[in-house]
Amino acid sequence: MRVHHLRCGTMCPFARRLITGEGGLLERGELVCHVLLVEAPGGLVLVDTGFGTDDLRDPATRLGPVRHLLQPTYAPAETARAQIEALGLDPADVRHIVLTHLDLDHAGGLSDFPAARVHLLADEQGAALAPPTAAERSRYRSAQWAHGPDWRPYAPKGEPWKGFACVRDLDGLPPEILLVPLTGHTRGHAAVAVETEGGWLLHCGDAYFFRGDVAPRPWCPPGLRLFQRASAWDWERMVENQARLRELRSAAPDVQLFSAHDPVELAALAARARAA
Repeated sequence: MRVHHLRCGTMCPFARRLITGEGGLLERGELVCHVLLVEAPGGLVLVDTGFGTDDLRDPATRLGPVRHLLQPTYAPAETARAQIEALGLDPADVRHIVLTHLDLDHAGGLSDFPAARVHLLADEQGAALAPPTAAERSRYRSAQWAHGPDWRPYAPKGEPWKGFACVRDLDGLPPEILLVPLTGHTRGHAAVAVETEGGWLLHCGDAYFFRGDVAPRPWCPPGLRLFQRASAWDWERMVENQARLRELRSAAPDVQLFSAHDPVELAALAARARAA
């Protein structure tokens, strides 16, 4: 399976030094929406979607007040649909979308692929469609799935992957694509593992935000650390999962893990994929 690493959104919040660990406080930082496009047997698969076409047309409705904090660039060329077309592929061939979770910067492109099956953990679907808490009612943007996606929710089950619980046999997907529950950022958050000829890719979503979170000596710029904590459904679980990911990174050299928002990780993996 051929894998493309796409930037499906750029966010430029204020106080660059607090977000990236470098630059000035008056400069804008940079966060990305790292999306995978997998050319799989039987069609195209997206892992997350980033921002979608309709988000750019109506950010007030689709993204809500948090857009003022995130400061997206609203670049049409960065949508998954536009990048698929730029690769000479047909967006109608996107048969499956596998989601780490349903936050607005991960699920905004769902409506660009209305015929796709949408795979996610059942707890995440439940939290987004019928939010049980006030915090969850405010974080999810139901306009992004008002078109009525073809949901495929899953409960964690099956044999482990690299010591992690996982969901195998996703409906209609090859066995090389797995859901790996990593709750904490949201109650149904997951990583997505994709096996390639060069080893495993593990899209960790928002299980961590900054490459230093999974370094042997972990560190994260203070502003980004604060945002991680403030947006976490269960911060203690998130911290535990970051420790487990650090152990995985050390023990499993065949696994390349990355977050959804680190621009340095995205640039390195995209360059490697282009060179392959």
